[in-house]
Amino acid sequence: MADDLFKALADPTRRTILDELAEKPGQTLFEICSRLSMRHRLGISRQGVSQHLAVLEAAGLVETRREGRYKFHDLNTAPLRHIIERWPAPDPSEPEKSTP
Repeated sequence: MADDLFKALADPTRRTILDELAEKPGQTLFEICSRLSMRHRLGISRQGVSQHLAVLEAAGLVETRREGRYKFHDLNTAPLRHIIERWPAPDPSEPEKSTP
């Protein structure tokens, strides 16, 4: 799972998609494409955005739900917590540990 997560986060377009979903959850593919084009001047095809969303979904960063003929995309931050748990930030109140 960690490999998929880091692969998904490595691409700047995918990070931009995540930023957009953080700002406005529950977007359709059309809405995401429009926001990428208008706000970020990204000239990416609808199919390209769909492929990026598939990578993000495989990594668990995007969840989808269907309502009628529409598919909505939402950000899921749970996989990011695994990174924080794996490499926790040091507690500033604890003395610094030296390594040999």
